[in-house]
Amino acid sequence: MVTLILILITAAVSILCFVGVLNINALKFNAYDVWHRRQGYRMLSYGLVHGGWGHLFFNMLTLYLFGTVVERYFQSAFGHPSGIILYVALYVSAIAVSTVGDLIKYRNDYGYSAVGASGAVSAVLFASILFEPKMGIYIYLIPIPVPGYIFAPLYLLYCWYMAKRNMDNIGHTAHFWGAVYGLLFPLVCRPDIFHHFLTQLGL
Repeated sequence: MVTLILILITAAVSILCFVGVLNINALKFNAYDVWHRRQGYRMLSYGLVHGGWGHLFFNMLTLYLFGTVVERYFQSAFGHPSGIILYVALYVSAIAVSTVGDLIKYRNDYGYSAVGASGAVSAVLFASILFEPKMGIYIYLIPIPVPGYIFAPLYLLYCWYMAKRNMDNIGHTAHFWGAVYGLLFPLVCRPDIFHHFLTQLGL
């Protein structure tokens, strides 16, 4: 239920930007504006806007598929309503945490901007892997699902490599730190989740 609310809010703000009702330039992440003009709200607002319909659809589909899993496990691990509160806290804080690296790196570059909930979605995805490490994850058009515990290190290596190359407009650094944060947040809240992770792996 909460996952659907997050999707609806994000979709609504993004669509309002698409049709010109809201100004995407006032909401997107811009490291220079955050650092020098103290527009800290951009550390969160950028997660509500997207670069196009495809960007929005892919992020929200991923959030729906894995967010429902994490939402359920959080309620099981922390009870209600604590589990719901912590789940929302994970998602919202991941939006900001995932872009801290880019804030520091591009703080003097006015031309650098970013939009999208990808960092937070990566956090949710990796939190789901922590709870269900053997869960199958499909990569692009490959018809065979990859177990989460194999997908996770490959994804992190890919993000790290692509961030170093810096050859496209994708926020690989945000994806990387969002993913790492998604693993750490549940463990900090409840360290014995790591035992559950190992048990799921049969260790």
